[in-house]
Amino acid sequence: MPLQNRVAPDGAVIATPHRGLMMGNRGGAFHLPDRTLGRRRWATRQWIACRLEFKGRQRMAMMQPNRYTELFFLDEATALSAGHRPCFECRRADAERFAELWARTRAWPAPARAPEMDLVLHEERVGARGHKITYRAQLSALPDGTFIRLPEDAEERAYLVDGHRLLPWTAAGYAAGLVRPRRRWEAAQSKFWNEREHECRLNSISHVVHSSKEPA
Repeated sequence: MPLQNRVAPDGAVIATPHRGLMMGNRGGAFHLPDRTLGRRRWATRQWIACRLEFKGRQRMAMMQPNRYTELFFLDEATALSAGHRPCFECRRADAERFAELWARTRAWPAPARAPEMDLVLHEERVGARGHKITYRAQLSALPDGTFIRLPEDAEERAYLVDGHRLLPWTAAGYAAGLVRPRRRWEAAQSKFWNEREHECRLNSISHVVHSSKEPA
C-alpha cells in the first residue's frame, strides 16, 4: 500500500503509487509511528523542494521515527503551487535565483533570506483553518506555470497554464490539454516563478524535496 506522501498542486498530501520528479519536506516530521499521517500536514513553515538525488545520500525506508517526513512532487510547477520553495542545500543555484527575484519584486537591496521568505509564504499558502488560500484572477494575465481551477469543472481538477493550453494535473502526469478559454476570471491557486520572463511573481494568489540531511 503506498504511503501518503505525494503532494498535489493545492498542497494536499495524498497516497498514490505514482512517483514524482522531485522530493521535499515541510520542516520536520509530522508522520505517526506507523508511517501514516494524522491531522498535521507540516512541522514548521520551512517548506522546501529538492532534488531526488544529492551526494549519494540514501535512506533504507521512508517515514522513519524521528526523521523528517519525505514528500514527493510530480514536478517543480506542482511544488511551487503547493507553496514550497527551492532548497538552499541541494539546489543552491535555483534557491539563490529565487531569493534574488523575490527581493527584486519588493525593491529590497539584497536577496531575501530563507526565514524571511518562509514567513511570507506560510501566510499566503494556508488560511486560518489550514486550507489553501485561492483567489479569482484574470486568466489572460496569468503566466505559464500557474495552476487554476475552472468553475464549471465538477471534479475541481487543477489545470496547469501552458501557453494556449490548460493541462489537467493527475498524480500520474498531465492529461490531454484543453484550449485555453477566453474568459475573464478563473480561480488561480499558484505561487509561480516565471523563468521565461526572468522575473519572480510572488503575490498572494497562491494558496514547495529535501536530501537525507535533516532540515536546519
